[in-house]
Amino acid sequence: MSDAQQGRRCAESPQDLARLVVARANAGDLDGLLAPYEPDAVLATGAETLARGATAIRAFFDAARMAGVRFDAGDQRPAIVSDDLARTSTRLPDGSITAEVARRGADGGWRWVINQSAIAK
Repeated sequence: MSDAQQGRRCAESPQDLARLVVARANAGDLDGLLAPYEPDAVLATGAETLARGATAIRAFFDAARMAGVRFDAGDQRPAIVSDDLARTSTRLPDGSITAEVARRGADGGWRWVINQSAIAK
């Protein structure tokens, strides 16, 4: 079932991705927060470990939810877009900086392919 069929908005812009993931993660909507990721996406989860693919990304967010982690949208920087690719980035309240690569799909929706959750402090 597509996001639209489930009543979930697709990311119409790369700028929508972080907001959608944070809102859905904080709401405990595991299926919904996977929608802004490509099925074979890679998420850096810290300590040089990677979650590869939807199952591993879901497990990471489920563990974070069970631990009571709340995500903060931070200060999102303007996306750099080139055709169907985009680089997104956010400065988080602790000073960390995220960096992501997004791709526009055939349906026009944007999804992250790579998500580096914190690259500096």
